[in-house]
Amino acid sequence: MERRVLLAIFLSFLVLYIYQALVVKPVPKPAITPAPQTAAGTATTPAAADSATSPAPSVPPPAAPAIPAAQPLVADAEERDIRVETRDVIADFTNRGARLKSWRLKRYFDQDGKPQEIVENKLSSQPLPFTLRTTDEATTTALNGGLYTVSGAPTATPTTSSVDLRFEYRDASGLQAIKQFHVEPASYVLTFKATVTQANRPVTPTIVWGPAVGDVGKVSQYTQKAEALFFQDGKVQRLAPKDLAKQSVFEGDFKFAGVDDNYFMTAALFTGPAKVSFQPVSIPPPADTKETPRELVSFSIDPQQVDAPHQFFAGPKDFTVLASIDRDLTRAINFGMFAVIVVPLLNSLKWVNGFVGNYGWSIVILTIMINAIMFPLRHKSAVSMRKMQEIQPQVKAIQDRYAKLKATDPAKQKMNQELMALYKERGVNPASGCVPMLLTFPVLFAMWAMLQTSIELRGAPWFGWIHDLTQHDPWYVLPIVMGATQVWQQRITPATGADPAQQKMMMFMPVIFTVMFLWLRAGAAIYYGVTNLWIVGQQYLTNYLIGPPNVRAVRPPAERRVKRVGGGKTDAAARESE
Repeated sequence: MERRVLLAIFLSFLVLYIYQALVVKPVPKPAITPAPQTAAGTATTPAAADSATSPAPSVPPPAAPAIPAAQPLVADAEERDIRVETRDVIADFTNRGARLKSWRLKRYFDQDGKPQEIVENKLSSQPLPFTLRTTDEATTTALNGGLYTVSGAPTATPTTSSVDLRFEYRDASGLQAIKQFHVEPASYVLTFKATVTQANRPVTPTIVWGPAVGDVGKVSQYTQKAEALFFQDGKVQRLAPKDLAKQSVFEGDFKFAGVDDNYFMTAALFTGPAKVSFQPVSIPPPADTKETPRELVSFSIDPQQVDAPHQFFAGPKDFTVLASIDRDLTRAINFGMFAVIVVPLLNSLKWVNGFVGNYGWSIVILTIMINAIMFPLRHKSAVSMRKMQEIQPQVKAIQDRYAKLKATDPAKQKMNQELMALYKERGVNPASGCVPMLLTFPVLFAMWAMLQTSIELRGAPWFGWIHDLTQHDPWYVLPIVMGATQVWQQRITPATGADPAQQKMMMFMPVIFTVMFLWLRAGAAIYYGVTNLWIVGQQYLTNYLIGPPNVRAVRPPAERRVKRVGGGKTDAAARESE
């Protein structure tokens, strides 16, 4: 089978795969609403759990924290918030239940230009981070509804030193709880320790985070939604909200476990065995909009160690930040199967941006550098395609002589033998035009993964109307330029086959890609557009270097000569004159 047929089949499957994976949205299923919980995060009865699959109400029912029945002995007089501001985060704690109320990232901004919020704190029916849950409902209610006394609050914000907050509560029933938080001045890691005793007996509660991350900015089919993830046995596992119906509780030794989306992550960092539980949470859209429900994931951990500190990461999926904490934590960034190539590309992009100061132009420069490195491969492929073009009339003549034979006819094998003899005589390798191009695909896919996951591009402008490289071009100029350059590239590429159907299909593929990539992120569109322009320029240079094709004509059968052999006999085998 000739090279263009193989390439056409490969590209057809590639188009179908990309279209199904990135463009076609799955049929929406009924939203899974978690079982209603009390303010303390306790589970409901089985009857309530059965009704959890019904559509979520448009407005969650208010659920004010229950006031402990026992008389408080050590508690605060009124509810209040404690703010801790560091170089990177603004954290708000509430003394009701000694929980985290807000965790905003100062270096990253939401669609309103405000610091990015990591805590989902607008759902009164869902627990706040560091809610504690025990097997006794009264104890759970007291732990999360009591007003804790606070010590260690910073006197000035932002602070340049570490902060140690201590919350304490004790009541007449013998319940005593001490919650301690340690916040570093320049880190996204929060250290938490809970000491709970009931009648002088230690209690190991479940630590509930609640709904995690879920960037509410503009999303598209190219954006990763909130998913459960954990690192165990040297590999990362990811679970979409719909997958948690099969299994939602996992036990073992984890390096980290939590929830992430495209750019942010909230996860517990473990140093020992634990049990992690996930639960899908469906947040209905505002009543006056046609938006789809937001699908988040809530998680909680059951540590095996009593009265031990636990670390939680709540911040950006920045490779440098994650690597400074733990190298394995960088596996949370979904670089795909070509991660070994993505990481050097990401470091190269940062290096170029250090000189340019604009990630849009940095992508342009990095794209030129990559294509310059791949110049020999593309040149070799173009030369091989030119050689195939030159012998195409002879190839077609051989194929025509055997066209009436069935594929199962043994005589059909002679066609392949003649073709291979022709290739050997002309010094042509049919695979040499395709293999060099296939070697460039890992870099292409690695660049795709890097441009889809790099948080450095989030909110980064280029010029003019491109204000965010992670959003699509609002005027669709970049996708149209990308499609036009693909058509240009197809027209100047040497044609190695004479099948009009194949040529039409190859010319139609740029139209398919253009429609698919109308909502492609601007950063990726820049890369593909610049790559297409480079290939066009390189093809013109290659055509200039190797000159016009020297196509050999094949004489028709009527002009074939009869060769005389010894004894005046003739050779009936007609041969082509060259």
